[in-house]
Amino acid sequence: MNVDIFGYFAAILTTAAFLPQLIKTLKSKKADDVSLTTLIMFIIGVLSWIIYGYKISSTPILIANLITMILNVLILISKIYFSKTLSQ
Repeated sequence: MNVDIFGYFAAILTTAAFLPQLIKTLKSKKADDVSLTTLIMFIIGVLSWIIYGYKISSTPILIANLITMILNVLILISKIYFSKTLSQ
């Protein structure tokens, strides 16, 4: 059995977990309930996983964390943009 199957399965689940937050943020045009500190810490952690995945040549780790990074950067951009828009 190929152990990468577990990696891909975990990658799909953990990456997809951020889609509802991104969709909710974009629909409501609010991200007040998202902690900026937590989001930044998480993005730094994901960046570390990307570096680690690259260094050990792990495709599941790289793919999952690259997609997760994109989703979370979009949430971060939305949070900053919507907070500026609402304050004007």
